[in-house]
Amino acid sequence: MSETLIYDYTMPGGHHWSFRMRRGTRLRLTDLEGGANAALLFYNPENLLERYNAPDTLKGQHTFKLTRGNCLYSDMGRCFASVIEDSFGWHDTVCGNLSADACLKKYGEHSYQAFRNGWFLSGEASFLTELAKYGLTERDMAANLNLFSKVYTDEAGNLAYDPSASKPGAQVVLRFDMDTLVLMHTCPHPLNPASAYPRHPVKVEFLTGPAMTEDDYCLNFRPENRRALENTRLYYLDPAISPTVAYQNP
Repeated sequence: MSETLIYDYTMPGGHHWSFRMRRGTRLRLTDLEGGANAALLFYNPENLLERYNAPDTLKGQHTFKLTRGNCLYSDMGRCFASVIEDSFGWHDTVCGNLSADACLKKYGEHSYQAFRNGWFLSGEASFLTELAKYGLTERDMAANLNLFSKVYTDEAGNLAYDPSASKPGAQVVLRFDMDTLVLMHTCPHPLNPASAYPRHPVKVEFLTGPAMTEDDYCLNFRPENRRALENTRLYYLDPAISPTVAYQNP
C-alpha cells in the first residue's frame, strides 16, 4: 500500500485536540507505551448537525466491538471513516467519557492553576472544550469511540475493562470517506481501573493513500457498509472512486 506521511504529532496523555480530515486521507494512531485511550468524535464540518452515531455503527454491522473492516457511520446513514488497519482488534464505543465528577472522585484534585499541563483532565471536559470552539455545547456531545480500550461483558452482563489488552505499538488506521471534523482526547477511559491518573501518549499521523477499489476490505465487510459508502458517494455527487468500484447493493 502506497502511503505518504503529511503530518505527525505525539499527543501527550490527558490532552485534547480537534482537526479536520479531508476525504481520502488517513489517520494513523499508535499507542506508544501501551495503556492509552484515544477518544474520538466525528462531525460533518459543512453541517455540524451530522455526527458519529455509535448505535447505528454497532447495530448496522451486527457487532459490539470495532476493528478492521468496520465503518464508522453518521446519523445520516453515511460513512465518516473506515477502519482499514488495526493491530489492536477490539475497540469500545459504548462507554463514553470519564465525567469531571468521576475524575475528581477517582484521581483527586489536580487543577490547572496548581499543576498547569500536569492537571487531571476528564474526557467530558476535554470534549466540551473542543466543542465550544465550533459553537457546539454538551447537547451536541454524542457517544464517542474509545480506541485502544477493550471492554467486554461478563456472564452477568456487566461491562468490564481489560487492562491487559493494550500493548505498546498497537496501531489503528482510519481512512476518511467524508470530510470530517475530528475531536480527540487522550484522557482515561471511564472504566480504567488504574488508581493513579493514566497518562499515555498517542502518536498521530496524517497520510495520503490510494483510492478505494472494488476489493476493499471495508466495502465488502458488510452489505450495510456498501450502502453507507454509496450514500457517501451520492452526498458528494462523485463518480465511483475507482473505475472498478460498483456501489450497488449486492
